[in-house]
Amino acid sequence: MLRHQLAVAERERPRAHSRLTWPDRAWLALLAGTVSAERLAVMRLIVTPGTILRWQRDIVRRRRAWLSRRGRSGRPATRRRVRSAVLRLARENESWGYRRIHGELAGLAIIVVPSRVWQILKGAGISRAPRRDGPGWAEFLRSQAQGILALDFFTADLLNGMKVYVLAAIEHGTRRIRILGATGHPAQSWVVQQARNLLMDLEDAGMSVKFVLHDRDASFTAAFDAVFGAAGARVVRSAVQTPRMNSIMERWVGSCWRELLDRTLIWNQRHLMSVLREYEDFCNHHRPHRALNQAAPLRPLPDGVTDLDHLRVRRRNRVGGVIHEYRLVA
Repeated sequence: MLRHQLAVAERERPRAHSRLTWPDRAWLALLAGTVSAERLAVMRLIVTPGTILRWQRDIVRRRRAWLSRRGRSGRPATRRRVRSAVLRLARENESWGYRRIHGELAGLAIIVVPSRVWQILKGAGISRAPRRDGPGWAEFLRSQAQGILALDFFTADLLNGMKVYVLAAIEHGTRRIRILGATGHPAQSWVVQQARNLLMDLEDAGMSVKFVLHDRDASFTAAFDAVFGAAGARVVRSAVQTPRMNSIMERWVGSCWRELLDRTLIWNQRHLMSVLREYEDFCNHHRPHRALNQAAPLRPLPDGVTDLDHLRVRRRNRVGGVIHEYRLVA
């Protein structure tokens, strides 16, 4: 014990007891058990006898805990797939309580007690009782995605210092982006005409719109909303300073800035529209989307490649090399 205390004291830290690691404590506690109480009382130790006794109790507690985990008995652990099934049922059915989930599992011949379902939900932070209020904003957007059209203005700076306002729209269900136009002065007549052009394009594509989502920009006038209202769509204005209510559109605008506008010098408005049209085609036919399982809005994922030994990839430059597309060489 004295030699081990000396080794601890020779370490670099100023206070000896702060340098004691867990192996040091365990070793000193075990050695103290081999020394008589009378001799231990007269020895000069770097810790008090009470500290050594506390270390011994800690060793016993840890050993008993390890033996308890090793030979644990009682109800068997729930399989991971059963837990995943419980959480999936709770996530996809907001009005189901743990009893309803247990009944559905019983119908699938999955044997689990109701209390275990209750514990799984509690451990995941999910309410065990069915929810009585309506769906949240994110759930509403997901459930109505096929009929939601989101619009927003964003700006682009030209080399002459002029600021141009660009109006874009995105379909929530397909994630297809549409660049409607750009102007230096978004007057009411121009904005209303863009809304009419958009409705004609949607009608040609055979798409029906139930909800039109945009923020409270002054450019979105009552006449603009009336165009969609006459087509049977309901206009939803997002709350003040709440970009998450129009998150899909806001996310695309951010991607447009990071991937294109921040890396390109725009000469004039004509050049801006040419660049944006090419980026629109890139987003709709090539850029992957996580919401679509990494497929593009207008191009499904191809079949998996089987011959990986002769795999060849070719790059295609877009917008003067700012954006790259990659395709397999046949």
